[in-house]
Amino acid sequence: MKLTVFGATGGIGQEIVRQALDAGHHVTAVVRDPGGLTVTSEALEVFHADLSDPRAVRPAVAGRDAVLSGLGPRSRKDAGVATRLTRTVLRAMEAEGTRRLLVTSAAPVGPEPAADGPLDRAVRRIVSTILKDVYADLREMESELTRSATDWTVVRPPRLRNTPLTTRYRTVIDGFPPKGRFIARADVAHAMLAMTDAQETVNRGVGVAH
Repeated sequence: MKLTVFGATGGIGQEIVRQALDAGHHVTAVVRDPGGLTVTSEALEVFHADLSDPRAVRPAVAGRDAVLSGLGPRSRKDAGVATRLTRTVLRAMEAEGTRRLLVTSAAPVGPEPAADGPLDRAVRRIVSTILKDVYADLREMESELTRSATDWTVVRPPRLRNTPLTTRYRTVIDGFPPKGRFIARADVAHAMLAMTDAQETVNRGVGVAH
Protein backbone atom coordinates (compact mmCIF):
# COMPACT_ATOMS: atom_id res chain seq x y z
CA MET A 1 0.00 0.00 0.00
CA LYS A 2 0.97 3.64 -0.45
CA LEU A 3 0.63 5.33 2.92
CA THR A 4 1.18 8.89 4.15
CA VAL A 5 1.99 9.56 7.79
CA PHE A 6 1.53 12.93 9.48
CA GLY A 7 3.22 13.62 12.79
CA ALA A 8 5.92 11.23 11.61
CA THR A 9 8.56 12.49 14.06
CA GLY A 10 6.36 11.89 17.11
CA GLY A 11 6.28 8.77 19.24
CA ILE A 12 3.32 7.13 17.53
CA GLY A 13 4.14 8.56 14.11
CA GLN A 14 7.66 7.13 13.99
CA GLU A 15 6.30 3.74 15.04
CA ILE A 16 3.74 3.87 12.24
CA VAL A 17 6.47 4.69 9.73
CA ARG A 18 8.80 1.96 11.00
CA GLN A 19 6.16 -0.77 11.16
CA ALA A 20 4.65 0.16 7.81
CA LEU A 21 8.06 -0.08 6.14
CA ASP A 22 8.72 -3.41 7.84
CA ALA A 23 5.41 -4.64 6.42
CA GLY A 24 6.49 -3.73 2.88
CA HIS A 25 4.44 -0.57 2.38
CA HIS A 26 5.65 2.56 0.59
CA VAL A 27 5.55 5.42 3.10
CA THR A 28 5.50 9.18 2.73
CA ALA A 29 6.43 10.83 6.04
CA VAL A 30 5.27 14.43 6.31
CA VAL A 31 7.54 16.38 8.68
CA ARG A 32 8.40 19.95 9.60
CA ASP A 33 11.91 18.96 10.68
CA PRO A 34 13.42 16.12 8.60
CA GLY A 35 16.19 15.77 11.18
CA GLY A 36 13.66 14.51 13.70
CA LEU A 37 12.95 11.35 11.71
CA THR A 38 15.35 8.54 12.56
CA VAL A 39 13.89 5.91 10.21
CA THR A 40 15.51 5.33 6.81
CA SER A 41 14.50 3.13 3.87
CA GLU A 42 14.42 3.09 0.08
CA ALA A 43 10.63 2.81 0.41
CA LEU A 44 10.45 5.99 2.51
CA GLU A 45 9.78 9.43 1.06
CA VAL A 46 10.35 12.33 3.45
CA PHE A 47 8.03 15.22 2.61
CA HIS A 48 8.99 18.53 4.22
CA ALA A 49 5.93 20.73 4.68
CA ASP A 50 4.36 23.48 6.76
CA LEU A 51 0.88 22.30 7.68
CA SER A 52 -0.61 25.77 7.59
CA ASP A 53 -1.40 25.47 3.87
CA PRO A 54 -3.50 22.60 2.46
CA ARG A 55 -2.16 23.29 -1.04
CA ALA A 56 1.38 22.54 0.12
CA VAL A 57 0.24 19.20 1.53
CA ARG A 58 -1.77 17.98 -1.45
CA PRO A 59 1.17 16.24 -3.21
CA ALA A 60 1.80 14.21 -0.04
CA VAL A 61 -1.72 12.72 -0.03
CA ALA A 62 -2.41 12.45 -3.75
CA GLY A 63 -2.85 8.86 -4.94
CA ARG A 64 -2.36 7.34 -1.50
CA ASP A 65 -4.32 4.33 -0.26
CA ALA A 66 -4.53 5.72 3.27
CA VAL A 67 -3.36 8.56 5.47
CA LEU A 68 -2.44 7.99 9.12
CA SER A 69 -1.98 10.82 11.59
CA GLY A 70 -0.22 11.02 14.92
CA LEU A 71 -0.77 14.77 15.06
CA GLY A 72 -1.86 16.16 18.39
CA PRO A 73 -0.94 18.32 21.37
CA ARG A 74 2.09 17.22 23.37
CA SER A 75 1.16 19.39 26.35
CA ARG A 76 -1.59 21.69 27.57
CA LYS A 77 0.05 24.69 25.92
CA ASP A 78 -0.37 22.96 22.54
CA ALA A 79 -4.16 22.79 22.84
CA GLY A 80 -5.70 23.66 19.49
CA VAL A 81 -2.99 22.13 17.34
CA ALA A 82 -4.86 18.87 16.67
CA THR A 83 -7.89 20.62 15.17
CA ARG A 84 -5.87 23.14 13.21
CA LEU A 85 -3.44 20.67 11.65
CA THR A 86 -6.04 17.98 11.02
CA ARG A 87 -8.18 20.54 9.23
CA THR A 88 -5.28 21.13 6.83
CA VAL A 89 -4.94 17.39 6.21
CA LEU A 90 -8.68 17.06 5.57
CA ARG A 91 -8.75 19.91 3.07
CA ALA A 92 -5.79 18.44 1.19
CA MET A 93 -7.35 14.96 1.12
CA GLU A 94 -10.72 16.23 -0.05
CA ALA A 95 -9.06 18.22 -2.84
CA GLU A 96 -7.19 15.13 -4.04
CA GLY A 97 -10.03 12.64 -3.55
CA THR A 98 -8.06 10.58 -1.01
CA ARG A 99 -10.57 9.03 1.35
CA ARG A 100 -9.06 6.77 4.02
CA LEU A 101 -7.87 8.56 7.15
CA LEU A 102 -6.92 7.24 10.60
CA VAL A 103 -6.12 9.64 13.42
CA THR A 104 -5.06 9.44 17.05
CA SER A 105 -7.27 10.96 19.75
CA ALA A 106 -7.51 9.97 23.44
CA ALA A 107 -9.58 7.63 25.61
CA PRO A 108 -11.31 10.35 27.71
CA VAL A 109 -12.78 11.84 24.54
CA GLY A 110 -14.76 8.65 23.88
CA PRO A 111 -17.45 6.83 25.88
CA GLU A 112 -16.69 5.68 29.39
CA PRO A 113 -16.58 1.88 29.80
CA ALA A 114 -19.65 0.69 31.68
CA ALA A 115 -17.63 -2.00 33.46
CA ASP A 116 -15.11 0.40 35.00
CA GLY A 117 -15.11 0.71 38.75
CA PRO A 118 -15.20 3.86 40.92
CA LEU A 119 -11.40 4.25 40.90
CA ASP A 120 -11.14 4.17 37.11
CA ARG A 121 -14.00 6.64 36.76
CA ALA A 122 -12.47 8.97 39.36
CA VAL A 123 -9.08 8.92 37.67
CA ARG A 124 -10.72 9.59 34.31
CA ARG A 125 -12.56 12.62 35.71
CA ILE A 126 -9.40 14.03 37.31
CA VAL A 127 -7.35 13.64 34.15
CA SER A 128 -10.14 15.12 32.05
CA THR A 129 -10.25 18.17 34.34
CA ILE A 130 -6.49 18.72 34.26
CA LEU A 131 -6.29 18.31 30.49
CA LYS A 132 -9.66 19.84 29.63
CA ASP A 133 -8.21 22.15 26.96
CA VAL A 134 -6.36 19.28 25.29
CA TYR A 135 -9.46 17.11 25.23
CA ALA A 136 -11.60 20.00 23.99
CA ASP A 137 -9.16 20.29 21.09
CA LEU A 138 -9.41 16.57 20.34
CA ARG A 139 -13.22 16.67 20.50
CA GLU A 140 -13.27 19.50 17.99
CA MET A 141 -10.83 17.56 15.80
CA GLU A 142 -13.20 14.58 15.87
CA SER A 143 -16.09 16.87 14.95
CA GLU A 144 -14.09 18.08 11.94
CA LEU A 145 -13.73 14.46 10.84
CA THR A 146 -17.46 13.80 11.04
CA ARG A 147 -18.12 16.81 8.80
CA SER A 148 -15.54 15.70 6.23
CA ALA A 149 -15.87 13.58 3.10
CA THR A 150 -13.23 11.11 4.29
CA ASP A 151 -13.60 7.53 5.46
CA TRP A 152 -12.18 8.28 8.88
CA THR A 153 -11.35 6.24 11.97
CA VAL A 154 -10.51 7.74 15.35
CA VAL A 155 -8.22 5.63 17.55
CA ARG A 156 -8.49 6.47 21.26
CA PRO A 157 -5.68 5.19 23.50
CA PRO A 158 -5.27 5.71 27.26
CA ARG A 159 -1.96 6.72 28.88
CA LEU A 160 0.90 6.11 26.46
CA ARG A 161 4.15 4.34 27.23
CA ASN A 162 7.44 4.10 25.37
CA THR A 163 7.65 0.34 25.68
CA PRO A 164 8.26 -2.32 23.01
CA LEU A 165 5.59 -3.61 20.65
CA THR A 166 3.56 -6.47 22.16
CA THR A 167 0.61 -6.82 19.72
CA ARG A 168 -1.32 -7.86 22.86
CA TYR A 169 -3.93 -5.17 23.10
CA ARG A 170 -7.71 -4.94 23.06
CA THR A 171 -9.91 -2.87 20.76
CA VAL A 172 -13.56 -1.86 21.14
CA ILE A 173 -15.46 -0.13 18.35
CA ASP A 174 -17.60 2.73 19.69
CA GLY A 175 -16.31 2.02 23.17
CA PHE A 176 -13.25 1.35 25.27
CA PRO A 177 -11.69 -1.79 26.80
CA PRO A 178 -12.64 -2.15 30.49
CA LYS A 179 -9.83 -1.17 32.88
CA GLY A 180 -7.63 -0.22 29.96
CA ARG A 181 -5.18 2.13 31.65
CA PHE A 182 -2.04 1.96 29.51
CA ILE A 183 -0.75 1.07 26.07
CA ALA A 184 2.59 1.23 24.25
CA ARG A 185 2.90 3.78 21.48
CA ALA A 186 4.17 0.95 19.32
CA ASP A 187 0.93 -0.97 19.90
CA VAL A 188 -1.18 2.08 18.99
CA ALA A 189 0.74 2.26 15.71
CA HIS A 190 0.21 -1.46 15.14
CA ALA A 191 -3.52 -1.10 15.76
CA MET A 192 -3.82 1.83 13.36
CA LEU A 193 -2.04 -0.05 10.59
CA ALA A 194 -4.24 -3.10 11.20
CA MET A 195 -7.36 -0.93 10.88
CA THR A 196 -6.28 0.69 7.63
CA ASP A 197 -8.36 -1.69 5.49
CA ALA A 198 -10.84 -2.71 8.21
CA GLN A 199 -14.21 -1.56 6.85
CA GLU A 200 -15.94 -2.10 10.19
CA THR A 201 -13.92 0.80 11.66
CA VAL A 202 -14.85 3.35 8.98
CA ASN A 203 -16.53 6.44 10.47
CA ARG A 204 -16.17 4.98 13.96
CA GLY A 205 -14.19 5.63 17.12
CA VAL A 206 -12.12 2.72 18.40
CA GLY A 207 -10.80 2.40 21.95
CA VAL A 208 -7.51 0.58 22.25
CA ALA A 209 -5.64 -0.50 25.38
CA HIS A 210 -3.62 -3.32 26.93
